[in-house]
Amino acid sequence: MAKQNGDRAVMQNAVKTLATNIRFASVDNPVHSIVVTSSIPNEGKSTIAVALSEALASGGKSVLLVECDMRRRSIAGMLGVHAQNGLYAVLSAQVELEDAVVRTSMRGVSFLDAEPHIPNPVDILGSRRFHSFVESLKSSYDYVIFDTPPLSAFVDAAVIGSVVDGALLVVRRNFVKREAVVSSLEQLKKAGANVLGTVLNYCENERSDYYYEYYNKSGSKRDQGSDMAAPQIPSAPAQRQVATPRTRTATAPAQQKSTLRPIPSGTGAASPDSTSQFLAQTGYRPHYSDDDE
Repeated sequence: MAKQNGDRAVMQNAVKTLATNIRFASVDNPVHSIVVTSSIPNEGKSTIAVALSEALASGGKSVLLVECDMRRRSIAGMLGVHAQNGLYAVLSAQVELEDAVVRTSMRGVSFLDAEPHIPNPVDILGSRRFHSFVESLKSSYDYVIFDTPPLSAFVDAAVIGSVVDGALLVVRRNFVKREAVVSSLEQLKKAGANVLGTVLNYCENERSDYYYEYYNKSGSKRDQGSDMAAPQIPSAPAQRQVATPRTRTATAPAQQKSTLRPIPSGTGAASPDSTSQFLAQTGYRPHYSDDDE
């Protein structure tokens, strides 16, 4: 248990450093809305999105975490929350935002889920209505975090990245190929996204025993057998790798079925913007798969 607590502390420190880097990413144009994505499934992007939301809120800020992985939703199960309405209902003016947002167990963090079976997600995310929606969220919350599907399968993250203030690419160490990471970065840049940097996840860490002994209130050294190390996070946030320690993600509550209602048949999507032009300009040709994180 002591070792687990130590590993958890290492990850919390890493994510807090990431949050600090984001706060100071741009003095002239502060970052308030962020898209979190990855190149391929199972790189831990959803876990990073949740942890980052908690870290940003720990400074007394209000944070809204938005589920934008409309094909394989996972945030609600991780948080153990349920909602009666979600993103589509708000965009289609069926309900007000405050009626769809639910509170979480994390102080200062609210959550907006996405309904199952949303038709044409890319058209919805590329619509003028969604653009206006993002701007309205920034006036209601200090930070808005969007969790999206991997870029290798869907273009959703690039579409949202062109609207929000910044994008984070989660990279799982020794898991994803370099070519996939480079391709994902190029897709984000072609879309006009402000890439804040990458988050190196599941990394080996060589932490300093002296450091932890010095700051340990009990004065006793921690276990030396841990494979976790002090996070190697650079001071400059832009275009730099930000390391988070390799650790098993915190045990989430058992996956529970959401009470969100499926989209009624015959219900139209929000007015689409120039999504087809976006795909033509970027040259992106997504392949569709049921696999996602």
